[in-house]
Amino acid sequence: MEFGGPGHRWSPETLFTAAIANCFILTFKAVARASKLEWAGIACDVEAILDRVERQTLFTRATVRVKLTISNEAERDRAIRILEKSEANCLVSNSLKTEIQLEPSITVQA
Repeated sequence: MEFGGPGHRWSPETLFTAAIANCFILTFKAVARASKLEWAGIACDVEAILDRVERQTLFTRATVRVKLTISNEAERDRAIRILEKSEANCLVSNSLKTEIQLEPSITVQA
């Protein structure tokens, strides 16, 4: 609760980061389907940084931490490229002045 809002309601900051995360996941699913990438699970967490720029409070950077689970080690490099393509094509991220930084993590399912 960056601005001290009520603890029992969604804050604008939470909704902002959730919009980025949800858009990223939906974009990933579309890109992965078109690329025929088989994957077992995905989780996305977004951390946004608030800063003062020219007397305005802005979200200056958002770090998108993605954990993708695949079943084949041979697909690791391709999976990372698909995650990068997903970040580059995310509608919400592309609509922001905020710098977006992708931090992918790939796990191979046993």
